[in-house]
Amino acid sequence: MMIAYDSRTGNVQRFVDKLNDRLPSVQIQPDLRVDEPFVLITYTTGFGQVPEKVEAFLADNHAYLRGVAASGNRNWGANFAKSADWIAQRYRVPVLAKFELSGTTRDLESFQNEVTSIAAY
Repeated sequence: MMIAYDSRTGNVQRFVDKLNDRLPSVQIQPDLRVDEPFVLITYTTGFGQVPEKVEAFLADNHAYLRGVAASGNRNWGANFAKSADWIAQRYRVPVLAKFELSGTTRDLESFQNEVTSIAAY
């Protein structure tokens, strides 16, 4: 299962890097087209919003979206990693993980288990 991701401050990039190339990944760029099943990892911006670049990417690529994960900061309370909730609701996919900053070893293991479960279908 491929991972499509975007990172503003480097936290999501570090999370993806910690996966040690176990899953192929591609950073979201303008005009990127994904024609295979993928999971999305994004950050949360503002007060729980999805980044505009991610929204634009999903507008063109949501047909292959199978799940979403998001980073955030727990200081935001109910808005912690809220972008994952919004994407999951809009595109009817599961939230695979919410992690703080660049995630812990436990966050990585949990995320990988969730991706493995989705890939089995």
